[in-house]
Amino acid sequence: MLTQQSPAFIFAAKDSTKPKSKQQENIERQDEHRRIESMTEQADTGLPSGWEVRHSNSKNLPYYFNAISKESRWEPPANTDTDKLKVYMAAHHSVPAGDRHGASGQGEGKIRASHLLIKHNESRRPSSWRESEITRSKSEAIEILRSHKQRIEAGEASLGDIATSESDCSSARKRGDLGFFGRGEMQAEFEQAAFALKVGEVSDIVETASGVHLIERVQ
Repeated sequence: MLTQQSPAFIFAAKDSTKPKSKQQENIERQDEHRRIESMTEQADTGLPSGWEVRHSNSKNLPYYFNAISKESRWEPPANTDTDKLKVYMAAHHSVPAGDRHGASGQGEGKIRASHLLIKHNESRRPSSWRESEITRSKSEAIEILRSHKQRIEAGEASLGDIATSESDCSSARKRGDLGFFGRGEMQAEFEQAAFALKVGEVSDIVETASGVHLIERVQ
């Protein structure tokens, strides 16, 4: 049985076919642009679907975030195209050499240090922005770090110069700079070595659960 539609229903039905306003069209265009931009950026990073590079304000370092699972991590996820990621990070997250001492935040009892980390297959997380799966042994990692230390001692390069391309820590984007930190904020072995250094001094090889490090006391 047919019933007569109310005037309000007829008005609503007519209104649904009403052309979109310019404001609505602009909003939809902006949304589509952001969607395409996000997809393009994701492709440029080399990260798997759903992952993106974000920046930690507290640590002043880039990290990896999955918008679907809400997972965040310092190391890139599995199946990352590390070659693409290196190019992307160099273009978007590198800090010029002249800016390496520009960070603030020094507090009482805090020091500032940079480091060069080489991970190995016994590391707590054997992956990095450089390699999605690290298979080298601890002894191989130590040998690599020794060769870097020799270059530093010979004056061929600074720790920051080498860290930019060779460190397995995301701080590589800041030439290894970790900013200011106090006691109890770092792994015990790292903290002990860092606080024992004089400003400008580079440590011997330091072993932690993360891998093997060279540490430079900056301030």
